[in-house]
Amino acid sequence: MISPLIAVTGASGAVGGRVAARLARTGVPVRLLGRDPSRLPRLPGTAAAPPAAYGDGEAMRRALDGAHTLFLVSAHESSGRVLEHTTAVDAALAAGVERIVYVSFLGAAPDATFTFARDHWHTEAHLRMTGVRHTFLRDSWYLAGIPAMTAPDGVLRGPGGEGRVSAVSHEDIADSASAVLLDEGTGHDGATYDLTGPEAFTLAEAADELSRCTGRRVRYVPETEEEAYASRASYGAEDWEVAGWVTSYQAIAAGELETVSDAVPRLTGRPARSLAVYLQENPESYRHLLPGS
Repeated sequence: MISPLIAVTGASGAVGGRVAARLARTGVPVRLLGRDPSRLPRLPGTAAAPPAAYGDGEAMRRALDGAHTLFLVSAHESSGRVLEHTTAVDAALAAGVERIVYVSFLGAAPDATFTFARDHWHTEAHLRMTGVRHTFLRDSWYLAGIPAMTAPDGVLRGPGGEGRVSAVSHEDIADSASAVLLDEGTGHDGATYDLTGPEAFTLAEAADELSRCTGRRVRYVPETEEEAYASRASYGAEDWEVAGWVTSYQAIAAGELETVSDAVPRLTGRPARSLAVYLQENPESYRHLLPGS
């Protein structure tokens, strides 16, 4: 019996690429989608769809023709991201897709402090209204973001206050997503899984963990809202993007990202990675913080 075709978006990225690799190892038929097929990974048993951007409904419909399940990684942040998502969803339904697994964000709500989390809520609402079989994977902050957002001077800055964040690894997200995608039963239909690490920590505690790994002092410096916007003004980013950066920290301060879920161990059968384990497994993530770097 031939397994139903799974279409994976974002396969050139951190989440989609890991999911595509895991699915490929199982031998199920997989189609990889992207705006630029030349950037898609070459994996045994997978095929690349013609170029398809989320906002191009006709291209998405052609790319998804014949697919049974769609793994929909959220689009890169933009001012029109919700429209891109809904266009992609509608194209999937027009192509006959029967099931959509969507990568959302922890605490997605219409009034979420983190502005990008509002986009995810509106996308979820659209998916619910379509009636298609669906599952939402609400990721927390990425563990990889902790060292990445720490400057080479050893300072992690942001308006996170003393709030806690239950950051999760890309590996745990991919393992969880693969478990859902490979289960063709109806047990995941309508489910929302909060994908988090095993603990919620403050950014000061994260800095302490980085200090232990790097052998140098790493500090968390809390900023006010005004300081946060001012310190990011030099990047030349658009207002909506800067607001997303700043409010991601403010969501921590507001306690909106402190949820710790058991979804990762329930879906994967093993514990979720902690920050300490993640850093131990990924020393390259903090190489820029090592003395003499």
